[in-house]
Amino acid sequence: MRKQMSESLFIGTLLAISGGLMDSYSYLYRGQVFANAQTGNVLLFSIHLSKGEWEPALHYAFPIAAFLCGVALAAFICYFGRHLERLHWRQICVLFEAVVLFSVAWIPQSANLLANSLISLACGVQVEAFRKIEDVSVATTMCIGNLRTAMHSVITCDLVGNREDKHTASISSVIVIAFAFGAVMGSILIRHFGAYAVCCGSIILLGSFFLMFLPLSTRKK
Repeated sequence: MRKQMSESLFIGTLLAISGGLMDSYSYLYRGQVFANAQTGNVLLFSIHLSKGEWEPALHYAFPIAAFLCGVALAAFICYFGRHLERLHWRQICVLFEAVVLFSVAWIPQSANLLANSLISLACGVQVEAFRKIEDVSVATTMCIGNLRTAMHSVITCDLVGNREDKHTASISSVIVIAFAFGAVMGSILIRHFGAYAVCCGSIILLGSFFLMFLPLSTRKK
């Protein structure tokens, strides 16, 4: 069975950088809403809802709904595109993300709700489409699961000496570092380019799309 380039650490690193950039962009430039970390959005939505603050609650409810739609969309793309010969279904997902992020750059800050919802939509697609890197379960748009996996694997590696745990810890740590790098990059780009900073994420995703045409390796079923 041919191992997909989309499951390589290189692609995973690029996606994590893009994920960090998306989250810093939505938080720093689009009204302090987390496009990726839906836990924060659910929390803030619930707090505003409990106070009867309906308008602020909607600013968090729509990104949550958009994220769920993104997950569903990626699942549909996987189901209907899994038999394509020239394109891998994950390439369709990253191309869709690239287009969505590029469109966000042209949305004024007066329509931040729309911008954040579109970013969350792209994030949902990425979370669902890229769940494993080098056979390790990771998320390229958030860190909590990756941090837990890395720490657990370090401990079990020391206790048991399992080489697979060392591999898992390494992959998870690289993804976390790449995400943090993307967040820093996003902050710097926002200071220089404002709304257009998100286009860097689009470029990274577009590069990932073309890189996925390259074969990685072969392995037995």
